[in-house]
Amino acid sequence: MAFSSLECNGRLMAIPTTNLTSCRQSQLPYRNRTRTGLLGLFLVVLSACTTRVTANPVVRPEPSSSAMPTRDRTDEAASSPKGRAELGAMYQGVNLAGADFGYEQLPGEFGTDYTYPTDEEVRFFTSQGMNVFRLPFLWERLQPEPYIELNEAELARIDAFVDSANAAGATVVLDPHNYARYYDTIVGSQDFNVSAFGDFWARVASHFVDNGQVIFGLMNEPADMETELWLSDANVAIAAIRETGAKNLILVPGNDYTAAHSWNADWYGTPNSVAMLDIVDPMDNFASEVHQYLDSDNSGTSPGCVNSTIGSERLVEFTAWLYENDQRAFLGEFAGGENKECLDALDDMLRHIEANGSVWMGWTYWAAGPWWGDDIFEIEPGPDGINDAQMEVLRDHLPPADS
Repeated sequence: MAFSSLECNGRLMAIPTTNLTSCRQSQLPYRNRTRTGLLGLFLVVLSACTTRVTANPVVRPEPSSSAMPTRDRTDEAASSPKGRAELGAMYQGVNLAGADFGYEQLPGEFGTDYTYPTDEEVRFFTSQGMNVFRLPFLWERLQPEPYIELNEAELARIDAFVDSANAAGATVVLDPHNYARYYDTIVGSQDFNVSAFGDFWARVASHFVDNGQVIFGLMNEPADMETELWLSDANVAIAAIRETGAKNLILVPGNDYTAAHSWNADWYGTPNSVAMLDIVDPMDNFASEVHQYLDSDNSGTSPGCVNSTIGSERLVEFTAWLYENDQRAFLGEFAGGENKECLDALDDMLRHIEANGSVWMGWTYWAAGPWWGDDIFEIEPGPDGINDAQMEVLRDHLPPADS
């Protein structure tokens, strides 16, 4: 499938060059993004984004081939609840995209401009051993105007998916897929008061306050803003969530598309490795969410991978930061093409996470969903019942599938 790309307000929209309206390919989400904010066709690549990690690898034990890493259940869980809701287990799953499609059509028509994952997808992926789904959606659809009640119809769709996933034993990560924007205006800027972000999360948290199988992902990939501004936005949202009494795990991204490989970099401003140490959660129940792709420019737009060990290479400095600062993390997006080098790189990345399970909480692959069609990374189950090659790699890192 050939795609052309058109950027608008920092988002690069992937648009197919062929007419595939039957599978709604014209409503692809904007996974494809530049790091520059310049208008144009296709990606403009910054050399800084291609810098390879050169630090010494984190010293880590070899992961067991028979079981996922665990942590001892000690009094540490009571004294520091960060990530302890699933102590001893790892979140392993997939992004189920569709509710974030059709950004150019807001609010858009359900079933035409966007969709939600299906019960069949939930059953398939949980049968493979997955236990978490990241659900991208658009803030503007759930709350069309600031400070108003959540839209009942949209909330009902989210509830239906959460209920389906929970009934299958899976947790859901709620992901407003907005890049720290609301109708293209930067959250916390002079044109959009950050209190509206707090209000949104207070309403969402109040709705799910009694559901421990829901994780709050504060925002997808903040970018093209000051890191200090995003830090302030995040702390306002966290405070609003905790004021509702919600104890749910919170995933906090960094600036610069929350890329793991650039966590220590300063080309986007204050490094995330510095600023995000000032996250304040009264419950200390949060983790840093990072994303990491394996192609040459870290963008997730090419089926190729740099080499078969690029997965661990691009995580190693971030993992060291986690250890050094007593932090935990969740890999919210990653992917590779259907070729041997990428498949080996995916395996390498997941081995790194498993071997450092004391600081990594888990992962969600990008992506699946009912409208993806023939995407280079998708692992949507097909009618032939044959898994994509990437799914087979993921399977090697999951508990045994249902018999």
